Amino acid sequence: MSCAPCVPKVAQPCSGATLADLEPESIALFRERWARKSGDLRKRDLNDQQTLRDAELLVEGDQVSYAALILFGTRAGLTRWLAQAELVFEYRSSEAAGPAADREEYRAGFFAWQDALWKKINLRNDRQSYQDDFFRMDLPTFDEVPVREAILNAVAHRDYRLGGSIFVRQFAKRLEVVSPGGLPPGITPENIIDQQNPRNRRLAEALGRCGLIERSGQGLNLMMESAVRQGKPLPSFAGTAAHEVRLTLEGGVRNPAFVRFMERLGEETLRSFSTLDYLALECLQQGRPLAPQLLDRLPALAEVGAVETIGRGKTAKYILAAALYASLGSKGTYTRKRGLDHGTNKALLLQHLKDQGEAGAPLSEFRQVLPTLPMKAVQKLLEELRNEGVINVLGQRRWARWYLSDAAVFKPTGNT
Repeated sequence: MSCAPCVPKVAQPCSGATLADLEPESIALFRERWARKSGDLRKRDLNDQQTLRDAELLVEGDQVSYAALILFGTRAGLTRWLAQAELVFEYRSSEAAGPAADREEYRAGFFAWQDALWKKINLRNDRQSYQDDFFRMDLPTFDEVPVREAILNAVAHRDYRLGGSIFVRQFAKRLEVVSPGGLPPGITPENIIDQQNPRNRRLAEALGRCGLIERSGQGLNLMMESAVRQGKPLPSFAGTAAHEVRLTLEGGVRNPAFVRFMERLGEETLRSFSTLDYLALECLQQGRPLAPQLLDRLPALAEVGAVETIGRGKTAKYILAAALYASLGSKGTYTRKRGLDHGTNKALLLQHLKDQGEAGAPLSEFRQVLPTLPMKAVQKLLEELRNEGVINVLGQRRWARWYLSDAAVFKPTGNT
């Protein structure tokens, strides 16, 4: 009789389950990966029981835990004791309702089917090619790292008290991973990167021992970084509810030029980036406002040449570096975002004074000439021109008016 309806926590024993319900080949794969990850090759000599005992997957007098079944269970063992610990794969060639074009159920421990599932997804994994001058980019629609991380997250964090299965649905340019149980208490799509509340700690610890999970929460970080590097939309939790988590990976490349720009930064520089660095670049690329934690990353990004600074202090602005706009074929956009250079700004002020002649101009009119600059910046330009002897000022404060000096040599609008 199945004990699935009364499943407590995965770290607890499944009464009645034995080592015969576990697949020796899966345990051997886990043991080998654990030995390599830990650098302790003596683990290869352990028998299955000792391996499970050391990994804390045999509990309370060497009873098989639910976690052991989830990772290493045979099909018969899971069918009897934990039938909901299965994953269902579907391939759909269109959004139309009806039977999937391909469907397969994986009811066995995670180690028995993890590679087979990726091979199934990769069968229909089209490559997207883009030309950038003499450089040709060839990107997979679904990159292996984020796909594996999405599946790992579903297995490690789903709610096994619920009877539903994990579903992986592949479309031509989209992959959906739907797992039973909502996000853990205190976790939202907005804070999921920096907040942790693992639902199945024993599972996460076992996967960490063999190197599949480096640390809690890293999976989503890797998915986001991969999406930014490949010019794809960020992973989405749209549709997530109290009863299920819905994670969507979009495979279409939105911006090939941005992919090229990231490559131009160099692998060494990219390895030094945090997830927040990638997200800051993503926001700048999309023209979205940056949260405070992303704004804090901009000075460091400027140091490595990924972004450029306009102005100083509290009024400083940041844009993506000129190299990106050149690769986009959008040099005009860069000029607009960067603003007019120092010499051109001064020439525009002189042009306005020339047009006003003897009437001169108050400070308010110069603010209209250079509306993107703060008042202090406009005043500084006027003081520079005054020190150069090309303009004069009469009056003080709001009554002050500026005039071209008799000795002024006017230069037309342009860089100086």
